[in-house]
Amino acid sequence: MTNRRLAFILVSIIVSALSLALILRVVPFGDVIQSMRHADPFYLLLAFASVAVALLTRGIRWWGLLNRRLSLLDATHMVNVMFLGNQLPLRLGEVARGVLATRRGVPLVTSGTSIVVERLIDMLMLVLVIAATVGNMPAAPAELTDRASVFGALALVGFLALLIFAHAPGFASRLLDKLIKIAPTLERLPLRTMLGQLLDGLQPLTEIRTLIFTAVWTVIAWGAAFATLYFTHLALGIEVNYAISVPLGISLTALSIALPVSIAALGPFEVAILVTGQMVGMSDVEAIALGFLLHGINVISYAVWGVLGLLALGASPSTAFAAEDEQLKEDA
Repeated sequence: MTNRRLAFILVSIIVSALSLALILRVVPFGDVIQSMRHADPFYLLLAFASVAVALLTRGIRWWGLLNRRLSLLDATHMVNVMFLGNQLPLRLGEVARGVLATRRGVPLVTSGTSIVVERLIDMLMLVLVIAATVGNMPAAPAELTDRASVFGALALVGFLALLIFAHAPGFASRLLDKLIKIAPTLERLPLRTMLGQLLDGLQPLTEIRTLIFTAVWTVIAWGAAFATLYFTHLALGIEVNYAISVPLGISLTALSIALPVSIAALGPFEVAILVTGQMVGMSDVEAIALGFLLHGINVISYAVWGVLGLLALGASPSTAFAAEDEQLKEDA
């Protein structure tokens, strides 16, 4: 293990530990446990089912973005493996999904491009959700709206750039040629091959049908995520304005894990729900219990469906993540 990666893992542990220490100073942990013990099992089952739906719909969306190069079942299993791997230090799931796709004949750059498109679309969705939610709040924190605006602007610029490249591949090729003329040493790299694979991955964006398909499944996937938090509220008997608490909670947890410097998002995730709870009038005990319970539901679901995905794909954790480890070493 390189010193840089070891330092990253240590920082992740420290961030998680400090975040947990921060929230556990707010209320006695025994009170949080007591609140979670009274969770309604019926609504917990619905929450677990909602996570499964969210994973399935994200698999369907990725299958479409890959222009159906994989079977729908394989695409869904790979998404499940990704969420499992993202619970590990260094967010081991993202590249693992691409590596597994290469074993089914999809070039790494092509699958990587589709993943970038996914992230940009999700970021745009996140900004829209936050804008709609905070617009209904009497006193939304300025730092929240400012951060959302920055992420939204970056996502919009990135997505528009990809759309331009998708619709004007000749422009992208000429841009690369000019770049190589400025720095001739780049000629040694297989940049033209990589650009071809990149444009291949962007090809679905040139079709209005695929864009509509992606938009529809994005909305369904986020709706399933909202349902998970909603059912977790009901499981704990928390009564607040769900129209604000649910979308705001999902949005803040998404922002909290945007920078993957924690272990399985432990700590930042719970802080995000605590902040949400304070903004909508929950007690601190309710908010912290909600954060831990929601996080536990997600992690358990990712573990179960991720392991099933590995088994279905015929890949062991060592082969999936060791292959990714080699890729990370090459990138470093």
